[in-house]
Amino acid sequence: MPACPPFRFPRILGEAIAYGRQGTPIGGYLDEVGGPLARQDIRDLVHWLRETAGVEPLAIDPEKGHDRLAADAADGARVYRAHCASCHGDQGEGGTGTALGNAAMLALTPDHFLRHAIVEARQGTPMPAFAGILSATEIDNLTAFRRSRSTGWSAEGRTLRRPPPLDRYVINPEGEAPRFGELKDGRYLSAAVLDRELRARRRMVLLDTRVTSMWQMAHIEGAVPVPYYANREQAVASLPRDSTWIVAYCECPRAAADSVVKWLREEGGFGHTAVLYEGIRGWVSLGYPVVAGDASK
Repeated sequence: MPACPPFRFPRILGEAIAYGRQGTPIGGYLDEVGGPLARQDIRDLVHWLRETAGVEPLAIDPEKGHDRLAADAADGARVYRAHCASCHGDQGEGGTGTALGNAAMLALTPDHFLRHAIVEARQGTPMPAFAGILSATEIDNLTAFRRSRSTGWSAEGRTLRRPPPLDRYVINPEGEAPRFGELKDGRYLSAAVLDRELRARRRMVLLDTRVTSMWQMAHIEGAVPVPYYANREQAVASLPRDSTWIVAYCECPRAAADSVVKWLREEGGFGHTAVLYEGIRGWVSLGYPVVAGDASK
């Protein structure tokens, strides 16, 4: 069954090159956003960078590695002020060190990766390895604080969303049908159009087809976690059959969502279906909003 590949560092680097980093000087180089590079060019560039660096990227198990650390973000704010703000800025805006207040990085980069950078330092930069400076608890707390800034550096805290019950999958149930227009290749919907229709409070269903732990990290508000490997017959039983539009998304940027929508169309009999073309990494990198899920479920 087609699915997103396991998380590895080149995917984070590749998406940063593709879509840029909002709030930093890094622009998007992907041809889909007006840049000069196709996705294969970016893959080749990332692999060249990896070979040039001569190090193996950090691999994270996609089934486990996206879980959030259970730590004290409030104490992490204290640690940040004491050890990080002088280089990275009081609001994560950057200075001597790189800007850390980037929504795409903080919303979608696993805690274990953020923690690894704190522990091991950044080779070739002034950043020290904090393994010998901070305790393991302080590093966990600092990681939790950085994660808590994914919806804005001034946020006091995040409201965690729980998956909706089976009878409430439809977003804006009283709203009109979305005006998506013609889908690219008969299937794909742009982030700009989806955001516009969500803001217009159109009636639809959003399916997050990644592993559920990634839905917990960050998802488009109202999206239902339906992993690509879930029992599709059970999932279909909860979907409306009244021509309500169903939009699926994943991260890589379309493989898992493509698989689910293909099944919905060919096996489930659902005609009004679409795939978010940029995937959620593109969605966040382009500046569209996400919320966090309840990690206790």
